[in-house]
Amino acid sequence: MARVAARLSANGEQSTHPVDEVLPLPKLALYGFQHVLAFYAGAVIVPIIVGSALKLSPEQLVYLINADLFTCGIASIIQAFGIGRIGARLPLIQGVTFTAVSPMIAIGLGAGGGTAALLVIYGAVITAGLATFAFAWLPAKAFRAVMRLFPPVVTGTVITVLGIVLIPVGLNDAAGGLGTPDFGDPKNFAYAGGTMLFILVLMKIGKPFLSSIAILLGLVAGTVVAFVLGDAKFGDVGNAGWIGVSTPFHFGVPKFEWFPIVLMLIVMLITMVETTGDTYAVGDIVGKEVDSETVARALRADGAATALGGVLNSFPYVAFAENVGLVRMTKVKSRFVVVAAGVFMIILGLLPKAAAIVAAVPHGVLGGAATVMFAMVALAGIQTLAKVDLKEEKNALVVGVSLAFALLPATVPVLFSKHMDPDLSSLLNSGVTLGATAAIVLNLIFNGLAGDDARTALPGPAEIALPGQPAAAPAGAEKAAAPTAGQPAGLTAEQTAEEGAVKTAERTETAETAERTETAEKADDAGAPAS
Repeated sequence: MARVAARLSANGEQSTHPVDEVLPLPKLALYGFQHVLAFYAGAVIVPIIVGSALKLSPEQLVYLINADLFTCGIASIIQAFGIGRIGARLPLIQGVTFTAVSPMIAIGLGAGGGTAALLVIYGAVITAGLATFAFAWLPAKAFRAVMRLFPPVVTGTVITVLGIVLIPVGLNDAAGGLGTPDFGDPKNFAYAGGTMLFILVLMKIGKPFLSSIAILLGLVAGTVVAFVLGDAKFGDVGNAGWIGVSTPFHFGVPKFEWFPIVLMLIVMLITMVETTGDTYAVGDIVGKEVDSETVARALRADGAATALGGVLNSFPYVAFAENVGLVRMTKVKSRFVVVAAGVFMIILGLLPKAAAIVAAVPHGVLGGAATVMFAMVALAGIQTLAKVDLKEEKNALVVGVSLAFALLPATVPVLFSKHMDPDLSSLLNSGVTLGATAAIVLNLIFNGLAGDDARTALPGPAEIALPGQPAAAPAGAEKAAAPTAGQPAGLTAEQTAEEGAVKTAERTETAETAERTETAEKADDAGAPAS
């Protein structure tokens, strides 16, 4: 706590809402709904994209959106509130991972599309969720061994690949949606361009919170314009019921096929890295120590939520970095705010009319917003790679060759459609899968395993930038820019003294934390719970 106290003293701030504080109901509702606003567009865009790619009917798409929101709420409550040794008990919002979008579309199209494709996807999702849940109960030594596969050169490459592979999905929607009669119509690009411009303007000139919900506002504004011009149809809203419950296995009994399961297991490996990074980040923000047991509890919640998602007609879940940034910006650190947000999401998941409104967003509008979001995903990967010495030829080869593999399915689709077994094609016909696998294997060949420290593979909280805010400088940049006289430029002597006090406190706290972590890890290795 010395580090936290010193920071508060130096910054003149007070943490009025620590992580375990239960706020009054009005504040819980207000702050919780704010999390929902920041999260909503990212939550609903995955079922929309996947459902559209699989050619689901409007009614089926509405059901997917409701199921997603309902399960998001349950998953967030499990993560933030905690059940036994499941859940990090930190303000972490759970949402469907973008990592799974391209693989799920590949699985679904390989299975012929429609609801039959959903059954194959759900079989893979349930299996991967249970595997993740089981893995998180392994001794800490086994967990750390897996994390050593993901140093920054691998995680940065994977995230960059994810964004690059998803951008064409957004562009196809911007053109009107593949297979639609008006695909390529200039008016679709006009809607996409207008939506994108609106979002970029909000990010440029908006206040921080306004910037954080720019995607949502862009979708609303674009849909309103399309409705006025007669291109947004809300007829299905009237047909949708007021109340609807997502029932288990709504589309039928899941099908468990080998290759889709392997593909989804790879997806969950990637999401484990993302959740681990978000757990360390939010722990640092709220001033709560994160050890290997905390990370394991977060991953157990991921696994449980993912398996539950497959049962309740949804998809794989991960901790959302967007909401980690919101915690940092608002300084509202109570995990019960996320519990309140989870309650709001469950309520929204019970309202089919709300989902029908979302499903009516025109393809062009959706494509403009999605392209911005996916481009930002690619940028996050590039920011991670900025920490890597790419002048080193081995690292450069890992990144470059992995990107080449990731582009293979889109560049030479005939290889997968005509010259490959259908089962094998469903596994390999994904840029994310090929790129991620190549990055892991090439890094092992050229660099070997990373140091025995899961955090070496992960971005720190200072490097998580909100939309519309500048990214933090790479590690070491401040030191390079500081004058040699001992006083950083732009700081008064008093501020410099305060900064020195903070650093002294941080060094003390770091030593204490290292000792506690070592003790906890020994306990983990022995099979005992960390204290």
